[in-house]
This record gives sequence, structure tokens and C-alpha cells, in this order.
Amino acid sequence: MTRQRKDRMTNVFPLIPRQARGEETQTRAVYTVHEAARLLSISVSTAYALVRSGDIPAERLGRRWVIPRVRFHAWLDGATDPARQATGTEHSR
Repeated sequence: MTRQRKDRMTNVFPLIPRQARGEETQTRAVYTVHEAARLLSISVSTAYALVRSGDIPAERLGRRWVIPRVRFHAWLDGATDPARQATGTEHSR
């Protein structure tokens, strides 16, 4: 019985995250409202309310709300320089 269990375990392949396999990761340009809520540690309904009120910078694409990553982080940092917000040149998060 022990031998069968040991043989079965040799067929298990380790899970390797994509980043560890050498694949280059690409930074997304936008967050979803759910992702922003998770980043801010607030509920999704609160995040939607803040998006609708304009407190969180967001754009409507069809029926979806998207939050531009650069504008979101500039908003978090309290940036007031519109040129900095538009270029997206600040360091990655």
C-alpha cells in the first residue's frame, strides 16, 4: 500500500507561477472597480459609489467602469499636476 501511494505522488507536477517561468509580465492600463476596492480595502459597493460620484477617477466604457491605473495612483498620491497624470511616467507600482 505504501508503495502505491509513493508511485502516485511521483506523477504530481509542481505548479510554477508564470512570472517564475521567465515570461514577461505586462502591466495592465486599467483596474476594474473590484480590483480598486481590493487595493483600497473597501467594499465593492463603496467603490462603485465613489466611482459614480467622481471621487475615484474612472471612465465608462459601454456598461463597464474602468479605472486608469496611472490616474488612480496619482489620485492616491494626491497629485495635482495634470501633466504628470496624463503622461503616465511615474514609477510602476
